[in-house]
Amino acid sequence: MTSPDTPFAPLPQPETAEGKPRLTGVEIELGGLDEARCAALCARHLGGRTRQVDEAIWQVEDSRIGDLKVYLDTALRHADKTALRDAALTVGREVIPVEIVTDPLDRDGLIALDELREQLRQDGAVGSGGGVFFGFGVHLNVQIASDRAESIVPPLLAYALIEDWLRTANPIDHTRRVLPFAAPYHRRLVRRLIALGRGAKLTHVMDAYAQEAPSRNFGLDMLPIFAWLDAARMSAVLTSATSARPTFHFRLPDCRIDDPSWTLDSEWRRWRTVERVAASRDVVTELSQGWEAAHVGVPLPRAFWAERCGAILTERGLADAGGGPA
Repeated sequence: MTSPDTPFAPLPQPETAEGKPRLTGVEIELGGLDEARCAALCARHLGGRTRQVDEAIWQVEDSRIGDLKVYLDTALRHADKTALRDAALTVGREVIPVEIVTDPLDRDGLIALDELREQLRQDGAVGSGGGVFFGFGVHLNVQIASDRAESIVPPLLAYALIEDWLRTANPIDHTRRVLPFAAPYHRRLVRRLIALGRGAKLTHVMDAYAQEAPSRNFGLDMLPIFAWLDAARMSAVLTSATSARPTFHFRLPDCRIDDPSWTLDSEWRRWRTVERVAASRDVVTELSQGWEAAHVGVPLPRAFWAERCGAILTERGLADAGGGPA
């Protein structure tokens, strides 16, 4: 059994269908450092060389965890270079995060990135709690084990069932709760996923998702996977901002990089809990029945189901992401 102190403990299914380690790309939004300084610190601690691509875009090439992109996280960075655009970028730096985007990483790479996280903290990086308008997040892009339904549907259903508990046991920053970028799934989607079941066909799940969650802005964004599987089927809800790729786009976590007790591993634990739940047919069944019982008649507050869900996960030894026993 994996120790609860093991950093970036393996997922229940750690390899792809081809027998290769499942990789995870990471996106970190932060403040307190401009993109040039941030890129230089990345290169100092991970090796490699920095290269300025544009006013607001840097790259760190050939680091020991691969290439990193470091840029101001705004659509303005894609605009044609003008004096007005550059002035807007300068003003925007007060509230727009710098984003670090990694190549897909194995466990050693994630550990090295978490070491960089600590160095950035020491050099002045700030996270969601650093300002009233700092709704900064961390996104984990976790590679799917295969393109088969059994690798995709159970984690989606598991997340939908335990999302209220994830948000209650380890609440995200108030600003990110108000902003629409990591919204909770609507109960209609959860109900439909339960009805379809853990063994549902991908096409049925994709249709339900397109109808009930037609946006990237959820704590778990499934559009990249579904666009990669069948872009034509999902065309009505896809935009140019959707990058088709075979990864779960886990957008829920805050970036709390200025908190010395916070680590990337703590957010990895949240996703690992999703997959641990998904791996147990019995737990998914119990949670599905419990969710339906809690949502009969007058809708109850999400906190009610979060408490009941947490009790089930604790009893099953699956409350690791909430700070309980592993």
